[in-house]
Amino acid sequence: MKKKVTRYAIKKEQDTFDTEKLEQAVLSIADGYELKMIEETEYYMCQSKGWSRSLVSQYKDYETYKKLGLGVAVLKDGDLVAGASSYSTYDKGIEIEIDTREDHRRKGLAYACGAKLILECLKRDLYPSWDAQNKWSVALAEKLGYHFSHEYVAYEVAEY
Repeated sequence: MKKKVTRYAIKKEQDTFDTEKLEQAVLSIADGYELKMIEETEYYMCQSKGWSRSLVSQYKDYETYKKLGLGVAVLKDGDLVAGASSYSTYDKGIEIEIDTREDHRRKGLAYACGAKLILECLKRDLYPSWDAQNKWSVALAEKLGYHFSHEYVAYEVAEY
């Protein structure tokens, strides 16, 4: 089954990120939340929940993720509540995936972990590519320093 959707392309620009602003975004995380790089424990946390599975789902196992992937988890009381990760990896870059558990949305978590992931990419000379699924994602991308390019039609394919 396929479904026609509108997606939002984000410009692929080099040197457009304000690293000082991104560092401030990382520090803006609310009290009680912890930012942590996705390592083995966090990888399996991501895999264990439907809302977070796509953060690591394109990597067949943790060893592959460790070698090719890169991500940031947001924990509250040891529980995964948000994350920003490589949905896929390509030569000199990643495609970013961000999600927040529904009961923790609108608290700036996606902003903080997205900023941390972009900074980590820049440190490693990787381009943090962004393609938006919806207008909220476009707004977050712009807040992080990206620029909107254009809308386009895509098809989501699901097997039943």
